[in-house]
Amino acid sequence: MEMDERKTKILEAIIRNYLQTGEPVGSRTISKLEGLKVSPATIRNEMADLEEMGYILQPHTSSGRIPSDKGYRFYVDRMMSEKEKEVSEMEEMVVQKADQLSELLRQVSKLLAENTQYAAMVSSPQIHHNKLKFIQLSRVDSNHVLAVIVVEGNIIKNKMINVAEEIDDDTILKLNLLLNTHLNGLSLEEINLGLITLIKERAGIHSEMIGSVIDAVAEAIKADEDLEIYTSGANNIFKYPELSDNQKASEIISTLEEKEQFGELMTRSLSELDSGNGDSHGIQVYIGNETPIQSMKNCSVVTATYELEDGMKGMMSIIGPKRMDYDKVAKTLKTLQDQLDALYKKK
Repeated sequence: MEMDERKTKILEAIIRNYLQTGEPVGSRTISKLEGLKVSPATIRNEMADLEEMGYILQPHTSSGRIPSDKGYRFYVDRMMSEKEKEVSEMEEMVVQKADQLSELLRQVSKLLAENTQYAAMVSSPQIHHNKLKFIQLSRVDSNHVLAVIVVEGNIIKNKMINVAEEIDDDTILKLNLLLNTHLNGLSLEEINLGLITLIKERAGIHSEMIGSVIDAVAEAIKADEDLEIYTSGANNIFKYPELSDNQKASEIISTLEEKEQFGELMTRSLSELDSGNGDSHGIQVYIGNETPIQSMKNCSVVTATYELEDGMKGMMSIIGPKRMDYDKVAKTLKTLQDQLDALYKKK
């Protein structure tokens, strides 16, 4: 007998269901799953074949089936092969897209400054409200396991995990299944104590290591990549007498060059947008003391968020005098916002 596509789908369904429930899986349960479109009788025949081939077991008479070690091995080898290929493709795609996006954002900051005759800052996109896509554990040596964690936006994080005792490849593969079955597609808020306790219980003697992996997942989900800031038009500040005083201009330009405080402004703007405040296009106006950046208390700062795929958000800002042309600034930001949306085909 050969392992054809239908048998593969049924075996995968049995394993996924067993991992979720811990109970033997019957043909009627499998027949209710989407995508199979075969009768319980056909599924029973296929399950009998899978049992004869050694991929599943029937622990008790008249009970459902559970995966054998051979079944786990087939499923995990197939799954991990697909994931390894996906990670490799992601890495190539992310590098290429990052280079293209970096140049694009430089051009956006230059256009903003030229069109408004004020200073402009544009941030790289950051993941907002991350969700886990999948985890891949790999044994490095007898004392270390590498966790590759992929989150929304195809951001890849690597974490070396210490292990108290040597873990064989079969155990690593089963732990991969356990983690991916329970955690894929979840946000940090959805990974609650009850779920963590359940996963640790099912991990048995490896619960401590699994706890470290879950900690790494939480860190990967909540951590932003280093914020890249692109600036242009700093010298435009000197065109406005109220800002061209040596001390004021020096403080503003220093902020534009150092860029650190800009991250605070981005966080505040995104938070206000999420809470329902501000323009529907994510445009915020900070006048004088309203801005959280101390060196810009004599300025007005107008920001607009842009959003790419998978919840990746960044911010564009215009910095100028309080008497800036707000209408022109808002229109310029909205135009570039629309162009970024169209370029990345944001739905």
